Amino acid sequence: MSDLKLPQFAAGADESKWWFANDAKVAADFQTAAIEGRLGRGGVLRLLTERGFKPAQPLPTTTIRLDPADIAKARQRAAERGLRYQTYLKMIIHEELCKGESEQKSPAA
Repeated sequence: MSDLKLPQFAAGADESKWWFANDAKVAADFQTAAIEGRLGRGGVLRLLTERGFKPAQPLPTTTIRLDPADIAKARQRAAERGLRYQTYLKMIIHEELCKGESEQKSPAA
């Protein structure tokens, strides 16, 4: 494994430049980890849980019925962004809720 360390970034552009500049090193580390059997499955929450992090409160599960055509569109748009469709749906719901809050707080023109 290389001594590659992920720095703190001031902006998204800085992070993008870092990943572009270090892509070969990251790929080599990934390949080495795969050969050595050090790759795991799961996301950040699984990793944090393995390291002893316990979320204060689990996120509630909500069930909604969606039109199959809407789900298909969500799957397609999520794939274009490299996301799972459930993550994409949570993201757009969150964005719309935040947008609605900011519109309510903004003074009328």
